[in-house]
Amino acid sequence: MPLLVHAVRALARSRAVGLVVVAAPPGGEAEVAALLDSHGLDGKDVRVVAGGATRQESVRLGLAAIPAGTEIVLVHDAARPLVPVDVVDAVAAAVRAGAEAVVPAVPLADTVKRVASATTPGGPEPVLDTPERATLRAVQTPQGFRRDTLHEVHQKALAEEADGALPPVTDDAGLVERYGGQVVVVPGHEEAFKVTRPLDLVLAEAVLARRRASDGF
Repeated sequence: MPLLVHAVRALARSRAVGLVVVAAPPGGEAEVAALLDSHGLDGKDVRVVAGGATRQESVRLGLAAIPAGTEIVLVHDAARPLVPVDVVDAVAAAVRAGAEAVVPAVPLADTVKRVASATTPGGPEPVLDTPERATLRAVQTPQGFRRDTLHEVHQKALAEEADGALPPVTDDAGLVERYGGQVVVVPGHEEAFKVTRPLDLVLAEAVLARRRASDGF
């Protein structure tokens, strides 16, 4: 089963989610829609739209497909296919309780070093300092937002893109922070890891095998 199907199902299992909008590669909307239709998604409303060249553009296009009156939006990575439904519920609940932006996150297990660029390509990188690990978190998805907050920061970012003055951000919560909004953290889960390397696929297969054995996931 494709990772995308697992990711959409992870959201569709939540009672807090009424609609899932999938941003597909431009021109691949029909193929993605057929893929999702062939796997069944618990009767949830799933819409496929053309995404953009960047993550930010894809989120903007997805927002445009959401019906008026929707107040809470979750933004999720297809590369995190195994996020437990409890995490989805917790993010949505925190926004519903009044937060304008919410991210699930887990404590870091490794010590982190901040480094400078190497003086030669591939050479040693000088260590600048060691941040206090207790204050750091590894952020996951889905990230939750008040719909008006997310729309506002994306419009501001779009204006800055037009001026050529937009430094990169790696997630939507980063946009909220950039424009002075408050982001809060709720507990994430170790199974909401991002599948980016071959070893991650091995881990994902192991998690799925355990889930099937225990609850028929």
